[in-house]
Amino acid sequence: MDILNIKDLAQEGNEAYSMHTIFKEQPKDGTVQVGHVIIYPGETVPLSGFSKHAENEYSVIVKGSLLTEIDGQQYRVSAGQATFIPKGEEHIAVNDGEEECELVFVMVG
Repeated sequence: MDILNIKDLAQEGNEAYSMHTIFKEQPKDGTVQVGHVIIYPGETVPLSGFSKHAENEYSVIVKGSLLTEIDGQQYRVSAGQATFIPKGEEHIAVNDGEEECELVFVMVG
């Protein structure tokens, strides 16, 4: 078993968010990535345009809330809720609240 301290991992991101990749593996039939993200209040991820991945994206909101848009539809997701974004769907996340939004994601390709 591996036990990791997220704060000890390399940090990625920009002025809108911080991200730590916790695990990333490439089994013979695809990839799996687990990460932790904090989106700062008033910020949008990505900074411009939309995100689109070759993997399915599963997320659990741990703290705060987001307004997200997927294929032209907007959704409010909050702490205690989980989302699934199928591979290839364009999406954007906006933290329109006053507190950080913290989530854990799993990308499966």
